[in-house]
Amino acid sequence: MGLEDLLKTVKERFKDKDEKAETARGGKPEIPGDLLFKCPRCRTAAYMEEFEKNRKICVNCNYHSRLTWRERLDMTADKDSFKEFDSGMVSLNPIGFPDYEKKISALSESRGINEAVVTGECTVSGYRAAVGIMDSGFMMASMGSVVGEKITRLFEYATERKMPVIVFAASGGARMQEGIISLMQMAKTSGAIARHNEAGQLYITVLTDPTTGGVTASFASLGDVIIAEPKALIGFAGRRVIQDTIKQQLPDDFQSAEFLLENGFVDMIADRHKMRKILSRLLKIHNYQKEGE
Repeated sequence: MGLEDLLKTVKERFKDKDEKAETARGGKPEIPGDLLFKCPRCRTAAYMEEFEKNRKICVNCNYHSRLTWRERLDMTADKDSFKEFDSGMVSLNPIGFPDYEKKISALSESRGINEAVVTGECTVSGYRAAVGIMDSGFMMASMGSVVGEKITRLFEYATERKMPVIVFAASGGARMQEGIISLMQMAKTSGAIARHNEAGQLYITVLTDPTTGGVTASFASLGDVIIAEPKALIGFAGRRVIQDTIKQQLPDDFQSAEFLLENGFVDMIADRHKMRKILSRLLKIHNYQKEGE
């Protein structure tokens, strides 16, 4: 069904309701803004209710839309098994960036979290794991001092207890409102991951749309197993910056999950419906035991 046909159907469905509540726009009925989802990849429109039931996946092109950290956790962890770490940790303003504290405070209130990543431990189909979930709704999940510290502490916790780590990455890169301190997190998180690896523990990264910048250049790309969601944008610098630098036209699918799989930068592309099963299977084949076994 085309967009025009879908809009016509929606208008007819809500005609009686909208006619009773005329809008300020000349008495014409309005379609609620949250009624439809329009895919940013293929431009196909779908009812929001159906889109959400399908775990926010486009039924036409299989694009996996962005999730909140809570939605991601609910799809991954066993019920009531999650224990959050460092929930009260908040960013300061190390370089005196104008209104930075106000923006952080406003986002904390609207998103219900203090920073762009939520960390903790849970069970995934009975297998205990340390988990980090980035939320792109919080300053595009940019990595500042708190994000780096929480990721580092997550790995230190898992290393000490001989646990696997699963990180769902989604980021616009380093948080430049914190200057050089944001870039320092790349080395800090990478060091913690190296120690976790030396302890013989498993690290799984799941790259979601988008994963870019300093996050891609550090902890997001250091997994023992790197999984990507379909159609996800994954890269470091922007497409135009790269083209201007190398003076070449890039392929149309450049920096897509599919392009990275073809060129060996990710190990597999996994559908969101199958992700929980895949994660638990990876934990099993790496000799981790279910709780109580």
